[in-house]
Amino acid sequence: MKNTGDISRLLSSVSLGLARLKGMNETAPLAGGRFTIQFDEWDWEVGVGLYGLLRYAELSGDEDLIASIAAWYDWQIERGLPPRQVNSTSPMLALSILIDHVDRPDWQALVQDWADWLVSGLAKTEDGGFQHVVKERMNDGELWDDTLFMTCLFLARAGKRFNRADWIDEAVHQFLVHTRYLGDPVSGLWYHGWTFNGRHNFAKAFWARGNSWITVAVPELIALVGDAMPPFAKRFLQSVLRSQVSALETLQRDDGIFFTLLDDSQSPVETSATAGFAYGILRAIDIGLLPEKYRPIADKAFQAVIARIGEDGIVLEVSDGTPMGHDLDFYRRIPNVPAPYGQALVMLLLVETLSGRKKMERLRSTRMAGAE
Repeated sequence: MKNTGDISRLLSSVSLGLARLKGMNETAPLAGGRFTIQFDEWDWEVGVGLYGLLRYAELSGDEDLIASIAAWYDWQIERGLPPRQVNSTSPMLALSILIDHVDRPDWQALVQDWADWLVSGLAKTEDGGFQHVVKERMNDGELWDDTLFMTCLFLARAGKRFNRADWIDEAVHQFLVHTRYLGDPVSGLWYHGWTFNGRHNFAKAFWARGNSWITVAVPELIALVGDAMPPFAKRFLQSVLRSQVSALETLQRDDGIFFTLLDDSQSPVETSATAGFAYGILRAIDIGLLPEKYRPIADKAFQAVIARIGEDGIVLEVSDGTPMGHDLDFYRRIPNVPAPYGQALVMLLLVETLSGRKKMERLRSTRMAGAE
């Protein structure tokens, strides 16, 4: 798929698929026959989806879509937000960007208050890591790779938006702490979790979507923070990302897809992780974090992903939300469901691909004009 029109149409289809999701594994017709975000719960699944949707709206300049996103936030905030924890922080990332488009001082105040809570109120582990507290449990002493996407991108963006260097520093610190305990120096891949209660990595699972959160989060952090990123941290995270992507290159199936357990070809294939890997690699190449030699990984993954988008725009072979597994069979048994994060990671990939193709078209046009 090379044509920008085809990619745009596919993006529209996947975004409509997201709008149809009312809950995990629950789809419905579009509300009133128009684009309305119907997802009922304020939590991580929709938070990732909203970020993908907002990136699409910004690329396309779609003010109606931005208004639909704002309407969802209005509805949720008015009805009352859930207790603050790692996963309920995820929707704050899109909100911290939406305030650039919508004049809502109350939302700006919420963004600042929530960012301050992350630093001062969220439970911390040894070494000051963000404990992966979720609505179901405290996960005492546990670090999960999901945390970096769910909390730290928002914290860094809020720090940049409100000129709070301390928030940016805390977000960067979390990346360093999580790398220490979750990054495997032998393979370059990331374990799903670490616990200080026993000091181990649970099942030692190289879980695909968990790894993809890292592939996405590293370039996103650097892009969101820009020149406020400490040079030493950028250099360090660049090397971490390169080690991971080098490992991914050896584990990708011939058709471009990745397995739920990256190093286990008997585990199911997984589309959302594959989309996350492709997006993160393309994003990293675009901002100069990775060299061009890694582009074929993303190109192969892109073809695998678009082959798994249904005619109704729902992304197929996306595994359900995955708590910490204590054995590898746990990950092999995770069922597939329609999920907003699956839609979102595919949307991010399509947005990045479309943006890249448009840049190439502009460059060719400029060259042709110069030749005349």
